[in-house]
Amino acid sequence: MIDWQRVRELRDEIGEDDFEEVVDLFLEEADEVAAKIPALTAADQIESALHFLKGSALNLGFKEFAALCQAGEKAAALGDVASIDLARVVTVYEASKRAYANGQAAEDAA
Repeated sequence: MIDWQRVRELRDEIGEDDFEEVVDLFLEEADEVAAKIPALTAADQIESALHFLKGSALNLGFKEFAALCQAGEKAAALGDVASIDLARVVTVYEASKRAYANGQAAEDAA
């Protein structure tokens, strides 16, 4: 669910303090977008929201979530909104956050 190698690479690239700031900012913005996703109906709005989430998720190593967003983004670009399970997008996002938090807690304890 989480690409821990990517997480380590990003932390190494930007430093521990900036990394935590980036993670906090991503989660804050992603929480806002994820909360709005279930109510979206227009293909362009769905495509835009999923594009934003995909990019941030890729940067932070949320690989399963990023893949789901990418698939939904492509479907929305084709106008195939009916095939996108927006509730699943939110569920996978929440699961990714939990997996990330659990992994970070385990790393901090080590």
